[in-house]
Amino acid sequence: MNPLFDHGLSSGSALLLFVCLAIALGFEFVNGFHDTANAVATVIYTHALKPTVAVMLSAFFNFSGVLIGGISVAMGIIKLLPLDLVVAGGSGIGIATILSLLLSAILWNLGTWFLGIPASSSHTLIGSILGVGLANSMRPGHVFGQGINLGKVAETMLSLVISPLFGFLAAGLLLLLAKRLFGRTHAMDEPPVKDVPPPPVIRALLIATCSGVSLAHGSNDGQKGVGLVMLILIGIVPAGFALDAGATQADIQRTLRAVDAIERVVHDHADRSGTRDAAVVRAQLDGVRQRLVGRASVGDIPRGDRFAVRQEILTADKSLDALVKRGALGLSADEGRHLSDERKALRRMTDYAPSWVLIAIALSLGIGTMVGWRRIVVTVGEKIGKAHLTYAQGACAEIIAASTIGIASATGLPVSTTHVLSSGVAGTMVANGSGIQATTIRNIGIAWVLTLPVTMLLAGTLFTLMRLAFG
Repeated sequence: MNPLFDHGLSSGSALLLFVCLAIALGFEFVNGFHDTANAVATVIYTHALKPTVAVMLSAFFNFSGVLIGGISVAMGIIKLLPLDLVVAGGSGIGIATILSLLLSAILWNLGTWFLGIPASSSHTLIGSILGVGLANSMRPGHVFGQGINLGKVAETMLSLVISPLFGFLAAGLLLLLAKRLFGRTHAMDEPPVKDVPPPPVIRALLIATCSGVSLAHGSNDGQKGVGLVMLILIGIVPAGFALDAGATQADIQRTLRAVDAIERVVHDHADRSGTRDAAVVRAQLDGVRQRLVGRASVGDIPRGDRFAVRQEILTADKSLDALVKRGALGLSADEGRHLSDERKALRRMTDYAPSWVLIAIALSLGIGTMVGWRRIVVTVGEKIGKAHLTYAQGACAEIIAASTIGIASATGLPVSTTHVLSSGVAGTMVANGSGIQATTIRNIGIAWVLTLPVTMLLAGTLFTLMRLAFG
């Protein structure tokens, strides 16, 4: 039976599942207004392609990007949440977590889109996650801020701050380099003429850069939606999605070998300061072993045990991470890399996403772009600089955006397509001596500054109210 229609699901839970999935796909739909619209902004504004064709092209490369981009960013988004919320499958608090962060993110995205401000869906989602985490830490028996993965938060925030600064400088430098190498090409330095496509070579370059940004966007922003959908599926249908239903006997055996290998490392290397925590890790790993030994597939694992396996894998990995970070294992560089590989193998059955989830997210991004691209395209093309965007500026901004986002996806870091591309356009305007419009930059800056605190407050408030509602 398809786990989405798991026969253990009550009618109320089934309704909640589809409502939550609709909201998650709605977030990606709204993300299309903001972020995917940036990917097609220059190719539409320069008349290199008709809007419908540009959107279809972007949708194809977004789709491809989601499929080939892996799920490292998706799993990174999930790891921003406190572990007790991530492993709260099927509970009221898990449902409150999902709904509050989704609604907070959608409300802020819609508001900034309505005003035509290129705000960051990445900042919005991360602010919502942090708000839920902080509100959760204010519950009785918790310590304020406890459970939030501060290391992952700091890493994520650093990437979100550095990437637009890099986009601004790199796009400006690339434009200056292009002018130095090729001289001033009249056609490249001219703003677009209404309804007149650019010369063939310039047109091909703009189409290629648009495709590159769309591919990179799908591989990064699309994964954020994948992470949200997986939170929903695991939280509401834990028996069907806590573990990868497609895992083979060989996959299960690889997980068991990882359990044995990690146990040996912990046993052989834990120093006196880590003795107690090492014992906890070994007990958690033994729980994984007991539930997986003799299983030929995930279907052979009792339904009630599948989420327990996920909990034990994630808590063991979390405890092990604490040992590693405080140096209690005293590993050499080679031993550290080996342990990292074994930890990835341990999480192979929990860090996954079904193909239909990837397809649904890709389609949501494309449809959102088709509906809401106009506001953002006008802002990018005419309201960032004091002069209209030229072909050369659009191409340079998109080349840098595609490269930056692609590198971030490969390293598992979420970045903002909106901020990277908008700052890239601003960088080319400054480099070209065109100047920038203070009002637009101020509005983007205000949105950039307010996004985190507003979404944190909104998500935290919604979480508190929904936790009371769902019990």
